[in-house]
Amino acid sequence: MQKKLGRSRKSRGALFRLLIRALVEHGSITTTKAKAKAIAGDVDKLLSLVAKGDLAAKRMILAKLGNDDKTTRLLFEKYAAITKTRKSGFTKIVRLPARRGDAAKMVKLEFVEKTNENIPTKSKGN
Repeated sequence: MQKKLGRSRKSRGALFRLLIRALVEHGSITTTKAKAKAIAGDVDKLLSLVAKGDLAAKRMILAKLGNDDKTTRLLFEKYAAITKTRKSGFTKIVRLPARRGDAAKMVKLEFVEKTNENIPTKSKGN
């Protein structure tokens, strides 16, 4: 059962896509504990699909990320090496101090293994 996080189905799906994209692009994100726990399993499932590496897996990842080709490409180029050494448990949650305004429990969600940051990303324009 998926956590609802006080949102409708559409806005919850958009939130999860946004958080997963941010995690893939930056390598770690700071968010609330509930949101991190909600997407950690989804990220593990996506990286398990990356381990398969076939066209069907790529299409499933595209569907989950809302046809975001940039993030899908990053997953296959940057994080494929992680899937060779592990079968699951690709992310870890590190506790941080509570948020000052509302005392929400904050955590840092990051990948267990660091990736090679030297992979160039194609940018539009130049």
